[in-house]
Amino acid sequence: MKVLVCISNVPDTTSKITFSNGDTEFNTTGIQFIVNPYDEIALSKAIELSEGGKGTITVINVGEASTEPTIRKALATGADKAVRVNAHPRDAWFVANQIANYAKHEDFDLILLGRESIDYNGTQVAGLVGELLNIPSVSIAKKISIEDNKATIEREIEGGKEIISVPLPIAIGTAEGVAEPRIPNMRGIMSARTKPLEVIDAIEVPQLAKVIKYETPAPRGAVTLIDAAEAEKLVDLLHTKARVI
Repeated sequence: MKVLVCISNVPDTTSKITFSNGDTEFNTTGIQFIVNPYDEIALSKAIELSEGGKGTITVINVGEASTEPTIRKALATGADKAVRVNAHPRDAWFVANQIANYAKHEDFDLILLGRESIDYNGTQVAGLVGELLNIPSVSIAKKISIEDNKATIEREIEGGKEIISVPLPIAIGTAEGVAEPRIPNMRGIMSARTKPLEVIDAIEVPQLAKVIKYETPAPRGAVTLIDAAEAEKLVDLLHTKARVI
């Protein structure tokens, strides 16, 4: 099985987010970047499926040279080789086109992505890659098994779960439950230094969207504590102050 895993370089969740240039750009000064946690799940599933010589894993990242420590971590975790598309990932449409452009020449059986990146939470790339390659795509998968050239996928739906069977090749956006994220060991860290990391040029993609301005969420308001015995007071506040009933 030939597997492509798409990884994003995202800010650590403990980072303090600020913007620059009139709030039109994300300020990366002092930010620690990590592999997108949902992409770690996708990579771990790819390793599980490929163990015992049953497959090969290529990771791909759309990013500038500063993302290479993140790519090396993916190699240390268990990927066989890596590709970096040398470009700033301006939006999901741009990233999906770069991934599809590389994948269309490589005949991958399976393309795994995180359900979303934790910086923009768009949940778009898996579906876009599937459309651009004219193959099926499934988003927010909770379980995946591969047998007889078919993927059986379980995903949550409103009020229950859905189990579908889809022939390969397919693009899948993975969520919690698909696999436990793996931590690189010392042997993996050492071998990652010598694994191939290919750098390719980006293709031209029409820009369909542009960020006008970023804003941080409004600070949370004060909490009003109400004694459990004062249910009528709670109802009154929800009606007159919060105006939700």
